Amino acid sequence: MTTDAAPAALGPYSQAIVAGGFVFCSGTAGIDPQTGQVLEGIEAQTEQALLNISAVLEAAGASLDDLVKTTIFYADVDDFATLNAVYSRFMPDPPPARSAPANVRLPRGLLVSIEAIALLPT
Repeated sequence: MTTDAAPAALGPYSQAIVAGGFVFCSGTAGIDPQTGQVLEGIEAQTEQALLNISAVLEAAGASLDDLVKTTIFYADVDDFATLNAVYSRFMPDPPPARSAPANVRLPRGLLVSIEAIALLPT
């Protein structure tokens, strides 16, 4: 499934796939969906990545409140506190399970990429 409210896939993959009552979102970066430009800085990229995930989930019939698992790939472990502060503003209570590998080299000079799994509401 796809939505214009989030950046188009940068390769041969889908923004998300709905299967078995879940929405599986591909890694989503801090790219402005209108301009295609990468935002500057970890805070702006993290916020935009989460807005993009929210848009994809909405198109699939879910929301951030339905998240069950996220994985955050980020380029610099020193950005963890800033990334975590932005991330926490978007997460439901209780927050989803999460993994966050650091020092990951991402394409296009990206600082963060977030993938997500949500349970479709019944």
